[in-house]
Amino acid sequence: MKKIVAMICLMSLAVSCLSGCGAGNSGSADAGELYVYNWGEYFDPDALAMFEEETGIKVTYDEYETNEVMYPIIANGAADYDLVCPSDYMIQRMISEDLLEEINFENIPNIKYVDQVYKDAAKGFDENNKYSVPFLWGTVGILYNKNMVKEPIDSWSVLWDTKYKDNILMQKSVRDAFGITLKYLGYSLNSTKEAEIEQAKQKLIEQKKSGVVQAYVVDEVRDKMIGNEAAIGVIYSGEALTCQSENPDLEYVIPKEGSNLWMDAWVIPKGAKNKENAEKFLNFLCKPEIAKMNFDYITYSIPNSEGQKLIEDEAYRNSTIAFPDYNSLTNCETFKYLGPEVDDMYNEKWKEVMSN
Repeated sequence: MKKIVAMICLMSLAVSCLSGCGAGNSGSADAGELYVYNWGEYFDPDALAMFEEETGIKVTYDEYETNEVMYPIIANGAADYDLVCPSDYMIQRMISEDLLEEINFENIPNIKYVDQVYKDAAKGFDENNKYSVPFLWGTVGILYNKNMVKEPIDSWSVLWDTKYKDNILMQKSVRDAFGITLKYLGYSLNSTKEAEIEQAKQKLIEQKKSGVVQAYVVDEVRDKMIGNEAAIGVIYSGEALTCQSENPDLEYVIPKEGSNLWMDAWVIPKGAKNKENAEKFLNFLCKPEIAKMNFDYITYSIPNSEGQKLIEDEAYRNSTIAFPDYNSLTNCETFKYLGPEVDDMYNEKWKEVMSN
């Protein structure tokens, strides 16, 4: 899901907060606190200031780079967070390990603005919609520079094309890299079969040895593609939209073999000390105008059609990158938690790719 790390503010893990953004200016002094843990640059700081102003709740807001960085912090109780925003498969894992609180949706009347199609999609990792509130969603695809790539791209196969030597940016992510390769080979990106995962590993080693990969990146793909530093990059759809706004020579495509259809959602960790404040925050996030603010800030797809209608820029509002027909993405899959043994197998094979 996936993603992006340019920081909203520079904050330490346990003590930093947005207290300078208007906390408590209009609420009661004892309205309480809220501790939020989220991806980097994944929320409009002005919206945080608005929430603090509206409720008087003091927000401490920290950031992480990947699901795998976030998970042990929550699982080991290393910090007391009231809200976290993991990706689909990680939410499934956290539910299975009893790490999450059930949400009291009576405190979130604005959940009505989250479209049913996304609530239904969330059942893939939160079976009864008890533990999560959809926040952002999107796809993974290929962004290519039309000045450097003359033929149209419609397949993951281009990532192994040696005429793009030292000109391809790959995701520095175990599941994303294997997911792409498994789909290219005709398998599920949730494969648990060692023979298929081994075949994908060999294909990734082949790619690396061929010299086509310029770098394995996370957020750096955006700046490199905008700056014409690479011909092709594997990227998340929200990032692709931002890149196109900065560089009109860039084109985004979901390969014909299919890809990852991801969703990030808010959850409340088990034993959260400020659960009611967390639910107030979730209700605030579901407002169409707040969903729209967050889209404007990061251009990631929001699961809120009323918020989409508020987007002023017609090109963004009607973008098929940001808002494809969800039901048309038939070749795409959502990552699932595959269990510790399969996770270990993927991780070991990824280490072999990286060390080769």
